[in-house]
Amino acid sequence: MKKSLTFKESILVGSMLFGMFFGAGNLIFPVHMGQLAGSNVWSAIMGFVLTGVGIPLLGVACLGISQKDSLFDLASLVGEKYKYFLTIALYLTIGPFFAIPRCASTSFTIGMLPLIDGSEVVPRLIFTFIFFAIVLFFALRPSGIMKWVGQYINPIFLIFLTILIVISFANPLGTIDSVTPDTAYMSNSFFKGFLEGYGTMDAIASLAFGITVIRVVRDLGIKNETDVAINTIKAGIIGCVLMALIYVLTTLMGTMSMGKFEVSSNGGIALSEITHNYFGRFGIYFLLATVTLACLKTALSLVISCSEMFYKMFPNFISEKTWAIVFTVFSFVVSNFGLDAIITYAVPVLMFLYPLTISIILLTLFGKFFGYDKKVFVMATIFNMIAAVFDFIGAFPVGLISENFISTAQMFGNRFFPFYSLGLGWVVPTIIGVVIGLIWKGAAKTKV
Repeated sequence: MKKSLTFKESILVGSMLFGMFFGAGNLIFPVHMGQLAGSNVWSAIMGFVLTGVGIPLLGVACLGISQKDSLFDLASLVGEKYKYFLTIALYLTIGPFFAIPRCASTSFTIGMLPLIDGSEVVPRLIFTFIFFAIVLFFALRPSGIMKWVGQYINPIFLIFLTILIVISFANPLGTIDSVTPDTAYMSNSFFKGFLEGYGTMDAIASLAFGITVIRVVRDLGIKNETDVAINTIKAGIIGCVLMALIYVLTTLMGTMSMGKFEVSSNGGIALSEITHNYFGRFGIYFLLATVTLACLKTALSLVISCSEMFYKMFPNFISEKTWAIVFTVFSFVVSNFGLDAIITYAVPVLMFLYPLTISIILLTLFGKFFGYDKKVFVMATIFNMIAAVFDFIGAFPVGLISENFISTAQMFGNRFFPFYSLGLGWVVPTIIGVVIGLIWKGAAKTKV
């Protein structure tokens, strides 16, 4: 029986992982973080890479170890109702609520916005309408065209990005040490970077799409599930190293840009300003074309994946194609709120969902030590969710709900949840939940 992938096969799987996780949208977070982190950028990078690269890799591995065929099946380790809740929440997040609209908004912000004088409302409406019309056309008519776009446009985009990075380091706009960190990054910049990594949504995506990688490894002849997980991790290191390298370089590029530019409202604007500085209007046009095509491919993949999963969960409700129409139209509406709004409202949702995601990944990875006992999964999830609710409330934009309510929740979180101020108030409660689950498991075994 084959136990290990060849080097060529490992490269294949690693490239697939990279292609799955890295889209144009991932650029906007490290560039903006670099501007804010200033001279504390290295510790921020370490935290960002942990959540933006390390945890997604573990997410793929946990699917291989658990032998589950999807997030829907994996979440059943907690409970039947919970698997619906978590799957719906995660797919809506990486689907029509945030990730899909972000594809269109990122394309518009990076490529179109610098070319517009005056109001951006109508141009954005036209751009996003065309964007999602193309997405829906291919979502309803399976074709190899978008696969071709993924195979050729992504490499072209990466080549352009590499040239931009090389030039920015050869002719830096400023020095890293001279940039004063934003207040949020003055202290605990590692944990701030850790939370910024949530924005990539890749840990969530790893549970939604990781099964594709697992299937490829199995198709390459690896049958033993332990070997599948090991080879997935080994091959994934290739893709993750490349992804981490790009994160590091683009973050530093953002920091150096502070020698000429002010802090932007989002990374899309920052990337556009840097590109225009080095390449002029031609660079903006080229960036618009490559980013838009790359985002089209990502949005299409997400629409199809969300439609497939919702049809799987609710086969007698509406057809898969109808789901695709619903998700595309909804994404079009959300995209017109603008990139800043999408990022702002995504933050509290991710502060709630990421603890649940990290929890189920780690519980699955170490599940063999407690026999994947449901009691442990349930108690850990309950305590994790209680703490995550306070992270959710504490991250809400001021004005959306009562400021006093947010302040009260933050005060409660700081008092009762260790590390709450760092955005990690869920860690200790989750550990407590695991301990209670283990005690419950032991007590149940003793009674038998």
